[in-house]
Amino acid sequence: MLGDTVGEVRGQAISTRILPDEGQGPRMEITDQSAGELYGVSINQTVTYVGVLRPNGTISGEGTGITMTADGESATFRGYGVGTFVRPGAVSWRGTLLYETSSQKLTRLNGIAVLFEYEVDESGKSEGRLYEWK
Repeated sequence: MLGDTVGEVRGQAISTRILPDEGQGPRMEITDQSAGELYGVSINQTVTYVGVLRPNGTISGEGTGITMTADGESATFRGYGVGTFVRPGAVSWRGTLLYETSSQKLTRLNGIAVLFEYEVDESGKSEGRLYEWK
């Protein structure tokens, strides 16, 4: 069940690389930079994820990232998700993030699973909404 809202971010893909097929399907590595708020704290974050196109047309994604507050506190995270094409080049993602931090401002992220809804358009612009999973 969805719990409290963790926050929202808006970003832009800054790098895309095609990776060798390891027998699971075509693979792409994408790095996205975004800004927003988590629990009312202004943040910037960078995430790099690998998407694998599956035979059914969906994308399996896995990545890692770092979140930084304006005063230099940080959190790292690992994410897993499934993407669905909503039109050519645009993907709707659903998945989970697991955070780890020693930041006092972001400590609420420790020990919870964060569910995300991310929309990425054809130009690489992204919007994400994050929720606690209770």
